[in-house]
Amino acid sequence: MRRGTTAAAVAAVLVTGVLGSPAQAAAPAVEEALAANLPVHATDHALDWDAGDETTITLSGASAQVTGSGASTRGGTVTISAPGTYRVSGTLTDGALVVASATDGVVRVVLDGASITSSTTAPLQVLDADEVVVVLADGSRNSLTDPAAYQYPEGQDEPNAALFSTADLTIAGSGALTVTANANDGIASKDGLVVAGGEVTVHAADDGVRGKDYLVVAGGALDVTATGDGLKADDDAPEAGFVHVAGGSTRITSGDDGVAAASDVLVGDGSLEVRAGGGAGAGTDTGAKGIVGDVSVVIGGGSVAVDAIDDAVHADDTITVAGGDTTLATAGDGVDAGERLVVTGGVLTVTASWEGLESKIVEISDGQLEVSAQDDAINASDPVAPDSMDVLPGVHVAVSGGRLLLRTAVGDGLDSNGTAAVSGGTIVVDGSTEWVNSALDVSGDFQVTGGVVVGTSHGGHVAVPSTASPQAWVSLTAQPQQAAGTLLHVLAPDGTVVASLRTSKTQGNVTVSTPAVRAGTQYRLAVGGTADGPTLGGYHEQPGDATGATVVVTATSNTPPPEGGWGGGWPGGGGWPGGGGGGGGWPPPGGGWPPARG
Repeated sequence: MRRGTTAAAVAAVLVTGVLGSPAQAAAPAVEEALAANLPVHATDHALDWDAGDETTITLSGASAQVTGSGASTRGGTVTISAPGTYRVSGTLTDGALVVASATDGVVRVVLDGASITSSTTAPLQVLDADEVVVVLADGSRNSLTDPAAYQYPEGQDEPNAALFSTADLTIAGSGALTVTANANDGIASKDGLVVAGGEVTVHAADDGVRGKDYLVVAGGALDVTATGDGLKADDDAPEAGFVHVAGGSTRITSGDDGVAAASDVLVGDGSLEVRAGGGAGAGTDTGAKGIVGDVSVVIGGGSVAVDAIDDAVHADDTITVAGGDTTLATAGDGVDAGERLVVTGGVLTVTASWEGLESKIVEISDGQLEVSAQDDAINASDPVAPDSMDVLPGVHVAVSGGRLLLRTAVGDGLDSNGTAAVSGGTIVVDGSTEWVNSALDVSGDFQVTGGVVVGTSHGGHVAVPSTASPQAWVSLTAQPQQAAGTLLHVLAPDGTVVASLRTSKTQGNVTVSTPAVRAGTQYRLAVGGTADGPTLGGYHEQPGDATGATVVVTATSNTPPPEGGWGGGWPGGGGWPGGGGGGGGWPPPGGGWPPARG
């Protein structure tokens, strides 16, 4: 056997990307999710055929000519009725290429400079076949264009895509294909769909690329502009309805969701770029989300960039970030998981959001996270819990590793309406300038047993870890507040610098917990001195030099700071209400009572 006109290198990408051998094995988190889903149809044979066995189909105006067996023409309709390889070239100005093969075997359609336009139906449609492969020949440019309205026999509503298939469909090769779908979807399969190669451009009146059982993007360059969803898998069977980005380059501009799956969205490799609903700055919230898995989303590798008017990444159950490089911008939530958000690795950057990371349970064990939010940077909550409950059961934030930089404009840095625990990693909070919000805000028990926690905030309301927290902490509130750009040092009784940080905005409170802080010890906050070396946000990871610095306030560790009418945390923290500082009045100004749950 010898290959057709596509390069061997493309075949290697196809096999590697889809089958996970040998160079691009799926990330473990993605592999685990795939194990519970339908197996993807085999594609290793897609580019293997004997060119001498090809049937040629030459398109010319309103008709076509067939040389070889297995295909026939009638007017502008070319019908393929048997398995085999069919090379299609030329221009069909008004007609269709129809696959109707009742025999088991692969129908391979090699588009080699083919342009098909129809005024009545889908220009390329698979009505019956065991399996179909569309190969984009090396160096070829191909196009499919359908009408704005299809003409159906009475009682029928299919085909409903410019490239439509009732069978498993694979798109491979290294040529180019432009699909212009004026009526409905661009490319659709009622079984599984694998995009393994080629330069594929889709413009769709509804959804761009849709596989019912599954949609896998394993290679090539896919550029989708869709009024509806960009990529979609919509079979609601538990093991089906998943989208897997396993390689290649995918760019989506969608009016609705960028990537939507009835079960899971999995990203293991390649690049995925999504702009949904006009992006974060669109102004009108159309509900268009970036990536949506009705069950889960797993990002295990590759690069992901999302700009969406609604949530950037959303799942009703679980979201896992285990690797890759993900950048999100949204007017909604950066990452919103209904039940559990797990971050075990990778780089996760939320450049703009209402709330950055949100779920009932947030677990972070590794990775680099930089989250910017208008409201809370991390928010653990349960939207169905009664408002009368102060501490929500089953709501928890756990940080055991990683590097977290949390920025908030008017909310809390880390907010749990249940409990929280920090046992490792580094958390830096660039907090709110609003009186009512704190760098850390945990309704229930908040234990710190390890790691580094450094936060700044306005200083009006300051919530802190539990007084019995195994790793000590200290919270210092300065009056007046310190201006943006001020270098601050937390000093131990002997003058040792425990932590150094530089404010990015006017702030009054600094809360610090590190292994160097000792319980029941008085610490000082000093302004001035010097600091250099690596930083995370404004936090200097190597303590600076406080020589010449001016002490502005002192405080005892594991003691909630005084404040204007609001205590140092919820129950288990500094008490509620509490705090010894007067002058702020009660209830707090401008916020009403009770304070809104984040």
